[in-house]
Amino acid sequence: MKVSVVICTYAMERYDVFSECVDSVLEQTYDPLEVVIVVDGNEPVFERVCEDYGDLKGVVLHCNDENQGISYSRTRGAEIATGDVVAFIDDDAVAEPDWVAELARVYEESDAIAVGGHAKPDWVTEKPDFFPEEFYWLVGCDERGMGEHMEELRNTYGSNISFRRDVFLNVGGYDENTGRKGDRHIQAHEAPVCIRMANKYGKGVIYNTDAVVNHKLFDYRGDFRWLVFRSFWQGYSKRIMDLLLPEASGDKNDYLKQLMLEFVPERLKNLIRQPSMSKAKQLVAIFVFTAAVGFGYLYGFVQPNESLIGEDS
Repeated sequence: MKVSVVICTYAMERYDVFSECVDSVLEQTYDPLEVVIVVDGNEPVFERVCEDYGDLKGVVLHCNDENQGISYSRTRGAEIATGDVVAFIDDDAVAEPDWVAELARVYEESDAIAVGGHAKPDWVTEKPDFFPEEFYWLVGCDERGMGEHMEELRNTYGSNISFRRDVFLNVGGYDENTGRKGDRHIQAHEAPVCIRMANKYGKGVIYNTDAVVNHKLFDYRGDFRWLVFRSFWQGYSKRIMDLLLPEASGDKNDYLKQLMLEFVPERLKNLIRQPSMSKAKQLVAIFVFTAAVGFGYLYGFVQPNESLIGEDS
């Protein structure tokens, strides 16, 4: 079974990190493997990519005519790919050597149509002491309570997800109005394609926690104000998702119940038993981020037709 890994990039300032990502994919233990690199409308970056990777066997290069966004680029990469399975990884993530092998193993041993793995946080600087694991989803990493090993989920995150290529293309790939486009980020990315897939095929994404990528988290992703802003737009995006795809609402409600009825009481007990400033900060952050998500969701009632855009800055 041939696996094609699609890696999309667009900015020269991210090139060193992007190169780490590509190199980690080229060093995978799995074979046969194809690497599809899509540069999103940046000719200088594409020229550099051609110099570094153009002569390598099994590497396919493509440059969009203009900046189209991550969702368009990933779907375009899947169209170009020739593998039975298409896997996606963010250009600021580094795959473990057996990442693709672990994804492929699930397809080979089951009738899975989509397989995701563990997006592990890799803090480039020191992890903020206020940041609770329950909200790692804000930065594209697996949060506490996301799911159990080999459980079927609605979706995993874009830094570590794969599909049978024909299934992915049959449901139309990613929605071009979602995901990162330059400095803009419309925050409802994997859910739409996975909901369409579930509606058409009756299956979700198998969560193999042994398939690991290390998602780099830079300074700005640990900035409290940025995280509050991000939470707000996540809430707004969820409201729009509920309007466009009512099936999406259950997943959000289930996690909110788990957060408030299980995780928060547990944190309160631990704080009382063993008080610490970091524990107190994380508990406060949970309430602040949850409130910001709620305000964003309410804002979606007032302004449902505005673009779902949050700034990554």
